[in-house]
Amino acid sequence: MSNGAFERVALIGIGLIGSSLARALRRDSPETSIVACARRAETLTAVRRLAIADETTDDPARAADGADLVVIATPLSAYAAIGEKIMPVLKAGTILTDVGSVKQAVIRDLQPYVPEGVDFVPGHPVAGTEHSGPESGFAELFRDRWCILTPLSGSGSDAVAAVAGMWERCGMRVVTMSADHHDKVLAMTSHLPHLIAYTIVGTATNLEGSLKSEVIEFSASGFRDFTRIAASDPVMWRDIFLNNREAVLEIVQRFTEDLTALQRAIRWGEGDTLQELFTRTRAIRRSIIEAKQA
Repeated sequence: MSNGAFERVALIGIGLIGSSLARALRRDSPETSIVACARRAETLTAVRRLAIADETTDDPARAADGADLVVIATPLSAYAAIGEKIMPVLKAGTILTDVGSVKQAVIRDLQPYVPEGVDFVPGHPVAGTEHSGPESGFAELFRDRWCILTPLSGSGSDAVAAVAGMWERCGMRVVTMSADHHDKVLAMTSHLPHLIAYTIVGTATNLEGSLKSEVIEFSASGFRDFTRIAASDPVMWRDIFLNNREAVLEIVQRFTEDLTALQRAIRWGEGDTLQELFTRTRAIRRSIIEAKQA
C-alpha cells in the first residue's frame, strides 16, 4: 500500500456495493489493481463489459491470493464458506474487511478462519438502493453516507485507519462502534423499515384481484416508497433477518406495542394523542434532513 492506496484489492461479490466500490477505486486510485469474484458467469461477463476490474474469477481463493485488501460483499449466508476458502492464501499484512449489515454474524462466521498476521476489520457502508448486480453500481453511492467499522480487540490500528481512509476517499463519514451496538442500531434504522415494507406490500398482494389492481393503479407516494424498499435483494434481506434475529425481534416487539397504542387512539377518537405523535415524528424527519441523510 502506498500513499494510502492499496496495490491489489479483491472484491468477493460484485453486486451493488462491490461494483460501486470498484468504480470508486477506479476513480480515486487508478493505480490499484482490482480483481472481482462472483459465482455466476453472467455477472463476471458484465464486469468485463463494464471494465470495472482488471481480473475476474469465480474462485474466492484465487481472487484473494496476493491481495493486500480483501472485501467480502456477498450475502451473509456465503461468508463462512468464503472464509474457509480464502484464509489459507492470505499473506501476512493482508487486511480483510466486508460490507455486511449484521456485524456479530460476520465476526462469528469469519473470525475463526483468520490466520495470524492478517488484520480483520469488519465494516458496513450504510448506503444502497433497491437495485442489485454490477450494472446497478455507481461511484457516488457512498457520498455523504456513514460507514460503520466494528474493529475487534486484535484489529491493528494501522489496518483500521487504512480501511477508514478508503471509505473516506469514497466520500463516506466513518465511525467505529461495537458489533453488538451496530446490530441494535441497524435493527431500528434499516431492518425494521424493510420488514414493515415487505409486510405492507405483502398485504397488498393478498388483496382480492380488483382491489389489488386499483391499489397498484392508484398508488400514492407512501405506498410507492414502500414498494421501492420491498424491491430490495430478497436473498440479502433473508440473510439479514435470520442473522440479526434477536435485535430485530426485540425492536419488532416494541413497534408492535406502539402500533397497538396507536390503534387504540384511532379507535377511541383520541385526536390529541395522534397529533402529539405526528408532531414528534415530524421533528425526526427535520433532524434527518439537517444531518444531510435524506
